[in-house]
Amino acid sequence: QVQLVESGGGLVQAGGSLRLSCAASGVTFSSYAMGWFRQTPGKEREFVGAINWSGAGTSIADSVNGRFTISRDNAKNTMYLQMNSLKPEDTAVYYCAKSSTAGWTRISSLYDYWGQGTQVTVSS
Repeated sequence: QVQLVESGGGLVQAGGSLRLSCAASGVTFSSYAMGWFRQTPGKEREFVGAINWSGAGTSIADSVNGRFTISRDNAKNTMYLQMNSLKPEDTAVYYCAKSSTAGWTRISSLYDYWGQGTQVTVSS
């Protein structure tokens, strides 16, 4: 059974940093791309970033490009999202997801397993 568990969310002031982690189990982690999405109440889930199976290829949303970095450690079955220069508009529940593909994708319907989410709140 595939399980994805996010951690590292919390409350931070604008300009601060957080690092989210996504620990995977029940899956051959190194075979699949992974992604981060976020959602705020009343809005659709938004793509944040994705990373291919090896970690050599990544894609970051324009809204966070230059501030967020995605990475993975296949030896630890874990993906990370380093978030710097946080803004109040980054406030959301952040979800990690496992892609059904090896290459990264921004298409949410291609992700077949999702974590429960972790809240990130950025105060002004």
